[in-house]
Amino acid sequence: MQITPRLIKELRDKTGAGMMDCKNALLESDGNIENAVDYLRKKGMAAAAKRADRVASEGVIQSYIHAGGKLGVLVEVNCETDFAAKTEDFQAFAKNLAMHIAAANPLAVDRESLDPEVIEREEDIYLSQARDMGKPEHILEKITEGKMKKFYSEVCLMEQPYIRDTDITISDLLNELTAKISEKMLIRRFARFQLGEEA
Repeated sequence: MQITPRLIKELRDKTGAGMMDCKNALLESDGNIENAVDYLRKKGMAAAAKRADRVASEGVIQSYIHAGGKLGVLVEVNCETDFAAKTEDFQAFAKNLAMHIAAANPLAVDRESLDPEVIEREEDIYLSQARDMGKPEHILEKITEGKMKKFYSEVCLMEQPYIRDTDITISDLLNELTAKISEKMLIRRFARFQLGEEA
């Protein structure tokens, strides 16, 4: 079984463990993701998974104002301790995140916080488009699924490619920092304001 960078990235997204740890875990489990997750948990390397039950109530509310005061963002990023919130890495992450939100204009933090009506409407549109193109019934769902994945990567903050490095997502960036500061981290919410925009 060939261990591809995509497979390593998928395991890393799930666990927050380091690249080499993920690669070794996949080698140990013949490329099986679930077994690799178990392997990492047993080894105690799955940083994000280990911290999932901790409370992240410290952090910062970061602001960013752009375009001569015509565009503004507020974002709340949480961690476990005030000490971590004051570190340079954490502050830089919050600042870069606010700038990313200003530029990329996400609708929600993740899929779970996206309005179900928006999801339903998009699925209906993609399904209709595929039908209108005369695609066979048995592949309509697959086509819709693919288009929805692309849609999520455009509108969900966690799945968006990071504007400063489009090879990684905001989720990757968060996992990197989680591993670095050894605390649970959370992007709780954000608000983006554009002058003259309807509320």
